[in-house]
Amino acid sequence: MSTVAIVSPGQMGAGLGWALREGGARVVTTVEGRSARTRRLAEAAGLELLPALFDVVAVADVVLSVTPPGHAVAAAQGIANAARRSGAKPVLADLNAISPTTMRTVAQVWAGLPVVDGSISGPPPTVRTGARIYLAGAKAADVAALPWAGKAEPVVLGAGLGAASALKMCTASVYKGLNALVMQAMRVAGRHGILDQVLADLAKHGLDGSADVATAATKAHRYVAEMHEMAVTQADAGLTPALVEAFAAVYAEVAGTRLADGDPESADRAMPPAEIVRRLSAE
Repeated sequence: MSTVAIVSPGQMGAGLGWALREGGARVVTTVEGRSARTRRLAEAAGLELLPALFDVVAVADVVLSVTPPGHAVAAAQGIANAARRSGAKPVLADLNAISPTTMRTVAQVWAGLPVVDGSISGPPPTVRTGARIYLAGAKAADVAALPWAGKAEPVVLGAGLGAASALKMCTASVYKGLNALVMQAMRVAGRHGILDQVLADLAKHGLDGSADVATAATKAHRYVAEMHEMAVTQADAGLTPALVEAFAAVYAEVAGTRLADGDPESADRAMPPAEIVRRLSAE
């Protein structure tokens, strides 16, 4: 039986841990220093709670780092310290929404340990099955071979680090960029009293994403850092980062509104559009 460590068990990390536990893996984590919500998510997923990060890394065959993008490097440093103190050499997979440049920094932090570059496309398996786990690096096949139980789909991209991170930066710029555009359009439409008409027109073309706005708002503070990672990726490709930097500004504004209150798992996807706009306008 494989032992997989989840760092850390937020909504996505707990969801991946649940999928692997369903497949027969031993899944360990720690909630040391974390919120009551994190503990609740980890316990609901049936993850085995150990006292500290050292204990988690010491027993793991594979460590999955699943944190907000702004915490990825610090998390990598903590994992590296634990691995070196314990003498363990698990496969370390960074599944965070970070740029290839940041992934290279993570790989440097993990120097001397087996490293996998990864990214996730889709919601946690506990919300909806079928998320894709993109993987790159010499040990990518080891992570793909974990017992995902059909709850997530691993996709190996190759041996070169950076490919999985780059893929996430491309796809998420579209998905989260569209959310930002819909948020802005709804706010403007609400100001002019034409919200229903705007959403009806967007719906004709399959572009009414208003049902996702309430959930996205609860993650807006995390998306700011992710947009900055996209900006680095686009600049490194010789392109202007201005578009995703503007999305970062939108999410920074949204993070300060009433719609951002609460947790993603409790967001009301059936909230009427007029109420969404009202909460987007109230700080």
